[in-house]
Amino acid sequence: MEITLLCIFFLTGIISWLLWKNYCLKRDIYDFTQKLDQSLNQLLNNEQLSKTIDQKDDLWGMVSERLNRISHLYARKNQEISEEKENLKELVSDISHQTKTPLANIKLYLELLLEAKDGTSPQESLEKINSQVEKLDFLLQSMVKLSRLETGTIKIQKSEVPIADTLAEAIGGAIPKADQKHISIQVSYDENLRLHHDKKWTAEAIFNLLDNAVKYTEEAGKIHISVKKETIFTKISISDTGKGIPLERHGTIFTRFYREPEIHDNEGIGIGLYLARKIISMQNGYIKVDSEVGKGSSFHIYLPNKME
Repeated sequence: MEITLLCIFFLTGIISWLLWKNYCLKRDIYDFTQKLDQSLNQLLNNEQLSKTIDQKDDLWGMVSERLNRISHLYARKNQEISEEKENLKELVSDISHQTKTPLANIKLYLELLLEAKDGTSPQESLEKINSQVEKLDFLLQSMVKLSRLETGTIKIQKSEVPIADTLAEAIGGAIPKADQKHISIQVSYDENLRLHHDKKWTAEAIFNLLDNAVKYTEEAGKIHISVKKETIFTKISISDTGKGIPLERHGTIFTRFYREPEIHDNEGIGIGLYLARKIISMQNGYIKVDSEVGKGSSFHIYLPNKME
């Protein structure tokens, strides 16, 4: 009899324990599905999940941790998309602003050419139209270079080549304008120096700095280019005897389409320095500027010596 009662109590205990475990399992499943449904709804509504500080080491803890990673990934991607849209909006606005003046000038000169009532010779009007067309062409070429660099269409391809070859390519493009203003370009460097870099795009960056130096240097001025290999970087300096840049503008001269107010009507679109910094930064280098009003400017390119 006692054994029978003992067995009944034992079985009753087991059944109660099983019922309790079943209840707990149902409760956990219900809580899990409710939390999962809530988290998925937040993700679908583009809401960022908040990470639980006292997260338990259980099934929900593992799932929650992964959902939080997905949430942060989506948030970062959405931010990047938003920034890209804003950049595209600014780019379209900049292009519209830059093309407005030459297009208006072309239209004006065409009207003068057709009417020919103000004494303007057809040849003069055609020369002015050609000048504006060249400006538009230069703008579009610059924008193509910029977009191809920023979108990754063009990849930086480094190889160890003599820095003399890169300098020669850059200087060759700047000499015609320098000669027109009787500006001398002096160069000092080690002919045996080799550097691991992208020759084509680095020459483009150096040319942009040289072109900028020629533009801001008065007649019969001087430009000096020097190359020095330091411990970590190779330093390429372009110094001029131009008008100099006020200290408060040092941080803005590398922005896209920025131009110095004093020469706003002169040739140029204000994209050279922006492109130069972009090209050098893509090679894990940087550009530094030293300048003082009335005493000229020095732009220093730093490219890493170590192969990456």
